[in-house]
Amino acid sequence: MSSVRRCSRTACGRPAVATLTYVYADSTAVLGPLATYAEPHCYDLCAEHAERLTAPRGWEVVRLAADVSPLRRSSDDLEALANAVREAARPQERPQDRTPRPGRPGDGDPGESGRRGHLRVLRSPDS
Repeated sequence: MSSVRRCSRTACGRPAVATLTYVYADSTAVLGPLATYAEPHCYDLCAEHAERLTAPRGWEVVRLAADVSPLRRSSDDLEALANAVREAARPQERPQDRTPRPGRPGDGDPGESGRRGHLRVLRSPDS
């Protein structure tokens, strides 16, 4: 049994017709057709709130659908964009990371002595 998703705005009970996603790295708000599934970190909006959407100063709003009506639901564009954002957010593997040096698993850069998460410990060129 599927239920109608409602607008994410506080105190709004209207049916959702669009999904809003933020791409923080690009300071972009993407508004597209209602996604097939409710996703965390995405906001479903009714037609009124989708039309009135504004972004913070310095941000860009990308509207993937000219008309956000309940009869024209399609999530292909938004899903493709969400997949592209997920792919771009994945850490990129450098070619030298693929071949670990003996005694240092996962250390492919001769100047690196260790790595934890996004932090790296760099050796001095003198050593």
